[in-house]
Amino acid sequence: MSTAATPKLSELARAAPPYLDGLNPEQRKAVETLDGPVLMLAGAGTGKTRALTTRLAHILATQRAYPSQILAVTFTNKAAREMRERVGALIGAGVEGLPWLGTFHSVGAQILRKRAELVGLESNFTILDTDDQLRLMKQIVQAEELDEKRWTARHLASLIDRWKNRAWTPDDVPEGESYAFADGKGAHLYRIYQQRLSTLNCVDFGDLLLLNVRVLRENPDVLDEYHRKFRYILVDEYQDTNTAQYLWLRLLAQGSNNICVVGDDDQSIYGWRGAEVDNILRFEKDFPGATVIRLERNYRSTGHILGAASGLIATNKTRLGKTLWTDGEEGEKVEVRGVWDGEEEARAVASAIENWNSKGRKLTDVAVLVRASWQMRAFEERFLQMGIPHKVVGGPRFYERQEIRDAHAYLRLVRAPDDDLAFERIVNTPKRGVGDTSVRKIAEAARRANMSLSAAAGLLLETDEIKGPARAGLKSLLADLENWRGAAATMRHDELAEKVLDESGYSAMWKADKSAQAQGRLENLKELIRAMGEYGSLEAYLEHVALVTELDQVTSDDEVWLMTLHAAKGLEFPLVFLPGWEETVFPSQRSLDENGAAGLEEERRLAYVGLTRARERAVILFAANRQIYGRWQSVLPSRFVDELPSEHATVASATGYGASAEPTFAAVTEAGDPFRSTYESPGWKRFQAAQAKGLRTPPVIEGDGRVIASENQDARVTVGARVFHQKFGYGQVLQVDGAKLIVDFEHTGRKKVLDSFVETH
Repeated sequence: MSTAATPKLSELARAAPPYLDGLNPEQRKAVETLDGPVLMLAGAGTGKTRALTTRLAHILATQRAYPSQILAVTFTNKAAREMRERVGALIGAGVEGLPWLGTFHSVGAQILRKRAELVGLESNFTILDTDDQLRLMKQIVQAEELDEKRWTARHLASLIDRWKNRAWTPDDVPEGESYAFADGKGAHLYRIYQQRLSTLNCVDFGDLLLLNVRVLRENPDVLDEYHRKFRYILVDEYQDTNTAQYLWLRLLAQGSNNICVVGDDDQSIYGWRGAEVDNILRFEKDFPGATVIRLERNYRSTGHILGAASGLIATNKTRLGKTLWTDGEEGEKVEVRGVWDGEEEARAVASAIENWNSKGRKLTDVAVLVRASWQMRAFEERFLQMGIPHKVVGGPRFYERQEIRDAHAYLRLVRAPDDDLAFERIVNTPKRGVGDTSVRKIAEAARRANMSLSAAAGLLLETDEIKGPARAGLKSLLADLENWRGAAATMRHDELAEKVLDESGYSAMWKADKSAQAQGRLENLKELIRAMGEYGSLEAYLEHVALVTELDQVTSDDEVWLMTLHAAKGLEFPLVFLPGWEETVFPSQRSLDENGAAGLEEERRLAYVGLTRARERAVILFAANRQIYGRWQSVLPSRFVDELPSEHATVASATGYGASAEPTFAAVTEAGDPFRSTYESPGWKRFQAAQAKGLRTPPVIEGDGRVIASENQDARVTVGARVFHQKFGYGQVLQVDGAKLIVDFEHTGRKKVLDSFVETH
């Protein structure tokens, strides 16, 4: 398109088209800077979507490009639809002609269908869904005669997806990475998988970008064609791009060099699914002479919330730097509240929500944002008990989750051998070789003999009707069930549940699963066992679950939002609760163990995202104790609590453990010791009294204050002593303050711990 008649920006400024009205100076600069690469560094709540869509509208309105000459990519179909609708509202006609506005994968599929023959495909190729992908991988694992229980198809799928996100073909996979599966066969299986896809004329989602990169790299004429086609490139949420997406964009942008990316390095929280925060950090290096425009004026949150969030994220070293501000009200300081345990945490949040609602505020204006899904159970149950309508976003409610239903099915079958629904659910979970054919034979035998499936299975084992792996699997399962029923007479029901999950192979199944969801499922199973300990018997627990599930059917238009921090990105609420700010919970110990300093910075970015979801009030909670398998474990407040600026955060008074406890939590910032409030609570004083009686481990404290424990406490630890901690390893004691120690651990650095958690060496 000729640009001779294109108005100059100075003329456009004088004309002031209506769609520019209301933009602040930085937003307007982002809209009007059309030549060359642009990085729009947009903080939370700064109107980046408006700036991006107005920029697209401005390109069209000023006739800088035809609609077909603009490539605009987002991460979700919802975001693409919103962009199209907003541009249409700004300039009206012509928006239907934006053929290259869509998600990375949808645009990638368009290009690949036009050039499929260059990578050995036909243009009508099929895009496999996850189930078909897993089925194909299972066939490959079986054909290679690998142990399917140890080397699962799901694990292989997760690895190959990761490799494709990194733009690795089978030939690119490093030897060390290949050893992540089947003792070095990972790359070999990846190659077989790609060959099978090609034979079937299929691709998976990872191929839509991987094969695009290959087409553009290997065919300069094709790359040149797309350079001429795309005069402008716009990218949303650039901080979430993976390596394959990054390479694809760089190749396409080499033509006009008119690429505008919008993102926030402080909100890069998807490293676990392949996102590379370095992509946005090195934009200026990748595109020399780029214009960097910082959107820092926030239209969402109060001054104190922004101040707390900005102070927290400033601790990160790998960031481009910006400071959010508002000309609105300062509002209330971020509230930090310490509680005795997770149950009190749920009670405190529920009471605060009731108080909010009693003042005429809507429940739908409230969100509870947790780091891990296992934290939701206590809140779900408390909300149900108090009749607070709520909805779980981004997944099923706790008792509806697959792993919880499976565990319940095992326990129901232990209690009631004739529970056919439970038998059907777990007979081949984990895999025991009992396929659909065998299950049909059992069902037919049960109908003929008018007996339960479990009894019919036992009857069939006395015949030759079921043979091979199915016979062995059924025999083992029925023997295990009899063993568990015998153990139920003498064993605590929560201990029995742990025994069932271990001996059935169910826990091992999820431990072997290397998908992103597997660790969360294991954490949910741990929370299930912890929750069972609150009830006197297995029957009482299962009855409670049935009643809770029944209550769960009631829905309302006005509901509290309950979700993980990851699911909350892009949303906003007047009131936000952020529970579980404790070391090992948040930041996640797994993230620290697997990714070190980079993992810590991503966890801090996640905390920043959580805080910036709040418009009016943000409440952070941490517990002094978490109960694991019926025993109390003392936990320390998150380091993120320490990093909140005192001028923007305040520590609220809270009750200790038990209904009669008085408010005793002091202001953390005034005391200068972030743990002082924990150690002054009535519950903690009871804990110290228990230690004085010779208890070595944290005691189990009943609701009436009774202490149940055993074991004698070792002699008091002294400065200079060499100690061992179950989690942190070996270290040397640097400082002793009552029960608190500062220890310099050999592999994990300096940490505050309790003397009851270390052994002297």
